[in-house]
Amino acid sequence: QLQLVESGGGLVQPGGSLRLSCAASGFTVAYYTIGWFRQAPGKEREGVSCITSSDGSEYYADSVKGRFTISRDNAKNTVYLQMNSLKPEDTAVYSCAASSIVDYGLGMPTLYDYWGQGTQVTVSS
Repeated sequence: QLQLVESGGGLVQPGGSLRLSCAASGFTVAYYTIGWFRQAPGKEREGVSCITSSDGSEYYADSVKGRFTISRDNAKNTVYLQMNSLKPEDTAVYSCAASSIVDYGLGMPTLYDYWGQGTQVTVSS
């Protein structure tokens, strides 16, 4: 059974950090482009970052460039999203997803085949 499980969300003060994890089972993350998406209440789902399967290229939304870093641990079959200098506008449910198609840029959510259940990130004082 192919599965993605996110963890690491929580409540953090503005300026703080969190590291999200996306653990895969049933498939190898190195063979898929793994993306992180977020959705805030009343807003559309937004692509945050991805790491490609072909050469490990990283892509980031302009809103998170310089603050977020995506990485992949093939031995643990896990992808991480390190989030620093968090802002209240980063508050959302963060989900990871796997795509066998996307190989340049974040791509639309519809291009991703498998999704995790999401983890809540709340940035508030």
